[in-house]
Amino acid sequence: MPSLPLPGSPAATWAVYRSRLKAAFAGADGRVYAAFWLFGLLNNLLYVVVLSAALDLVGPAIPKGVVLLADVVPSFLTKLCAPYFIHLIPYRVRVFVFVALSSSGMLIIALTPPLHDSRTIAVKMFGVILASLSSGAGELSFLGLTHYYGHFALAAWGSGTGGAGLIGAGAYAIATTTLHISVRSSLLFFAVLPVIMLVSFFAILPLGPLRAAPRQSGYEAIDPHDQEEELASDNAEHHGLLSSIHSSRSFESVGSTSPKGAWASFTANLRRSRGLFLPFMLPLLLVYIAEYTINQGVAPTLLFPLSSSPFDEYRSFYSTYSAVYQVGVFISRSSTPFFRVHHLYLPSFLQVANLILLTLHAMFDFIPHFYVVCIVIFWEGLLGGLVYVSTFAEIQDTVREEDREFSLSATSVSDSGGIMLAGFISMGLETFLCSWQVDRGRTYCKMQ
Repeated sequence: MPSLPLPGSPAATWAVYRSRLKAAFAGADGRVYAAFWLFGLLNNLLYVVVLSAALDLVGPAIPKGVVLLADVVPSFLTKLCAPYFIHLIPYRVRVFVFVALSSSGMLIIALTPPLHDSRTIAVKMFGVILASLSSGAGELSFLGLTHYYGHFALAAWGSGTGGAGLIGAGAYAIATTTLHISVRSSLLFFAVLPVIMLVSFFAILPLGPLRAAPRQSGYEAIDPHDQEEELASDNAEHHGLLSSIHSSRSFESVGSTSPKGAWASFTANLRRSRGLFLPFMLPLLLVYIAEYTINQGVAPTLLFPLSSSPFDEYRSFYSTYSAVYQVGVFISRSSTPFFRVHHLYLPSFLQVANLILLTLHAMFDFIPHFYVVCIVIFWEGLLGGLVYVSTFAEIQDTVREEDREFSLSATSVSDSGGIMLAGFISMGLETFLCSWQVDRGRTYCKMQ
């Protein structure tokens, strides 16, 4: 008879962890998890790469908040407006649009000459805007889509978005700093990756739950004709559902496309969004203002003498901080099956404390080493990712089913709104902190 592991031993600890892991993923569909993980990865990857490449795109003389604004304002405006009409566009059409916008945007950025004059920077920012439109519309769409696939779809999406940060920032830092691949070649490689999103949607994701789900409050976007053909071909899983679903969707489609029905749907969604602000939108907004002000406004000034660091160039500090931050984000955004916070304001306030701490260090230089700053930035990433996934998990748990798809999509405006506000703050804050340091003999922020 085999002996039982002793309590507290490594074997016992692993056994407990393994049992929790099995319980957490019991009943999960591997194809759903893989598809949504790829959605999160690919939708956010280029956004992260652009921010990681901010210094290379505009040079040391221009605040990196300019890149942040170009990367987030179109996304914010999309998330602010699109939840009220995007349900009229089928998901399959949206995916093609996302791929076209993101790939073309990155191609424009990569193929523009690597100069830092106003004309070339403007062209690069146009490419950033195209990728931002894709990212914003993609985030609200895929978050809404998780409504049809449950908690594991949301967990996979969150983990994938964290993976985008880790892979995007890490790969860019390794390619340009360690392997010395040119910025242009690195960006051209990333421009091809969004095509995988098509494979994820059409080949990996099981479309049965999306085809079978009835329209709720006029908020779902499957073409009835396409849905009828697909349901007929999916008789193993959904036999007998065709006539009832088609009938209910046809009726609601008429109501939602008439002017009276469209206005009623719009006003109902406005009422829904007001109820989302205090419990969900505000804490998410706060955490994103704090963390992106750190990333874009403070981090470029968190510099040390090269002799006390592992780097040969000052630009390496910025890309390394981005990679460390994204490690924390990936871990926390992958934690939903194991750990949740239900009181969203506490980690938001802790993030504000991180902003204050690092800003004070940039001014008064009291943190003794580069690695200590990395620990704080890692903690920053943990907090930000935790609030993000916990917010949407709380919506899935507490918002009534007929309001859930809209609520998941509409709340996504808070992260982009926070990032946009952080962009405006960062442009002034980085300039102020750099001038403060130069006036006191620390000129690192003027070097590249």
